Amino acid sequence: MLDLLKQLCLIDGISGDEGNVSDFIINEIKDFCEYKVDNLGNIICFKKGKHTATKKVMLDAHTDEVGLIITSITEKGYLKFKNVGGIDNATLLFKKVKINGKVSGVIGGKPFHLLSSDDRKKAPKDLYIDIGVKSRDEALALVSLGDSAVVQSDFEILGECIKSKALDDRIGCLILITLLKNFDEYDFYATFTVQEEVGLRGAKTAAFSAAPDFAIAIDSTTAADIAGVSDESRVCVQGKGAAVSFMDNSTVYDKAMYNAAINSGITCQPKAFVSGGNNAGAIHLSGNGVRTMAISAPCRYIHTSNSIVNTKDIESMISLCEYMLKKLASGNLE
Repeated sequence: MLDLLKQLCLIDGISGDEGNVSDFIINEIKDFCEYKVDNLGNIICFKKGKHTATKKVMLDAHTDEVGLIITSITEKGYLKFKNVGGIDNATLLFKKVKINGKVSGVIGGKPFHLLSSDDRKKAPKDLYIDIGVKSRDEALALVSLGDSAVVQSDFEILGECIKSKALDDRIGCLILITLLKNFDEYDFYATFTVQEEVGLRGAKTAAFSAAPDFAIAIDSTTAADIAGVSDESRVCVQGKGAAVSFMDNSTVYDKAMYNAAINSGITCQPKAFVSGGNNAGAIHLSGNGVRTMAISAPCRYIHTSNSIVNTKDIESMISLCEYMLKKLASGNLE
């Protein structure tokens, strides 16, 4: 499992540039299901099971990660950029990046000793990427406007945890691949969707195509079980299993689905804070409406190149997805 997750995480694929991730996924699942790729780049899969599903169930994970897009190049060859997805600039300064998977650079900014006392208290601004050239023409020989850049990170095992970039949402991709390879009790749909980090865009068309009765959005969510955060603000805790949402900023989740998960007997926990959002926000509004839930990995330092997730929580997510898939596809949820 961890070897597959490592391969998924180390592929670069920001919103709108997920092609390499999609190619890898297709190579993994092509012998286990029927699939098609729509005009946006979503992979829409159908897995035939031993039993025909009474209700059509779709499980979704997004393929994109947060990153940067090159917007201009200065006369001295520095690359200016905009963030793609929600990124705290404080996490970017002096980090190594790779542009288009080929050109290396470092995110630069004003050195600490040149900052005013007021600026030292603020998030860094006026950042740029330094690729070691001396002029705009030299830079243009290597990169172009609109190119993608991703902050780089190693994939490492830290005790029970893993540390990597792109755990949001390559964990979800891992779970869908695992289900497509191993779950065959009932028919189901699996969608690997694009552009979640910039507005839940791919999920809207994927859900319209699959037209499910029920959907499960598989994603990562903030685990704030860290020093200096009060208990009521911790959202969810690592090592306590999958986080199951009752509400966030884009969805009020199906109560029967939420209760079924929480009472499943599988180790899991409520996402005890109304914040954030995921593809469920687009999926549940599709067609005539889709009954939807979210199962998420508690993730520390989410949307950074050094996110941390507990492997026990990933195992809990797989078990809970299998349980809910059986319950929903069999028609055993009113």
